[in-house]
This record gives sequence, C-alpha cells and structure tokens, in this order.
Amino acid sequence: MAKASSKTAAPRINIGISEKDRAAMAQGLSRLLADTYTLYLTTHNFHWNVTGPMFNTLHTMFMAQYTELWNAVDPVAERIRSLGHFAPGSYAQFGQLASLPDAPSEPPKAAEMIRILVEGHEAVARTARSLFPLADKASDEPTADLLTQRLTIHEQTAWMLRSLLED
Repeated sequence: MAKASSKTAAPRINIGISEKDRAAMAQGLSRLLADTYTLYLTTHNFHWNVTGPMFNTLHTMFMAQYTELWNAVDPVAERIRSLGHFAPGSYAQFGQLASLPDAPSEPPKAAEMIRILVEGHEAVARTARSLFPLADKASDEPTADLLTQRLTIHEQTAWMLRSLLED
C-alpha cells in the first residue's frame, strides 16, 4: 500500500488563459504597478513639500490623490498574482519597469508640481491603455475591467489637475 504524501502539490493554473498570455499580461501589469507606485511616491512627495498661496488646496488634493494611488497598487499586484506570477515590489524593479521619471530631488514650485502630476497621470493612462489588446486577445476580462477602472481615474485626475493650470 502506498503512503499518502504529506505534501500535496498545487494544481496547475487552469483559468482559460494560456501560460504565455498570462506571462505577457503579468509583465504588462508589472509596468502598470511600477508606474502607479512611482506616481504615488511623487504625489506624496508633493503633498509634503507644496508651498505657496494654494498650499491648503493642493495639500488636501494631493492627499486624496496619493491615497487613491496607494489603494490602487494592491488590486494591480493581486491581479498579477492571480495570473500566477510574482508582483514586483522593490525600488530597483519599479525603477526598471516605470515609464515615468522619479520625483525631482528638489521640490518644484506648485504649478510645476501640478504639471508633473498631469504628465504622470497621462503616462499611467497610456500604460494601462497599451494592455487592452493583450487582455482582449487572452479574453482576460478581469484585467480589462481593472484597466478600465484605472483609466477612468487617471484621465479624470489629469483633467482636474490640468484645469488648475488654465487661465
């Protein structure tokens, strides 16, 4: 009689998306995670360091924005894990994967902070949008849904920030 193994192997992932497509989607979502985290850090930096006549307004606005970004990283990372891959989680990895630059080492003036954040939100939107063809090809509706949610937030935030720069 064979002894039962005390260690049971986990079954292979079989969610209807090929390993190749899951790997490609996880790589794309890793770029989105890196962009989101980089924008979170920049926004938090600006929250701490903003000065000038719009201080209170921007300080409060940046807090709402960095809080939203902080809450966004977990669903992106968890989607990567659901696809069977590890989520990046180090500054080195994020630096290699992100499409937007790190925050300036010297805090800029408030208007420049706003401009940088507009560009950051638009960059994250472009990264999210670039993943739709792969999500469509793989019939990965949960990822497509996540991307749609992220696009809505980033495009709206970019519009609101840009409105502050108009005369």
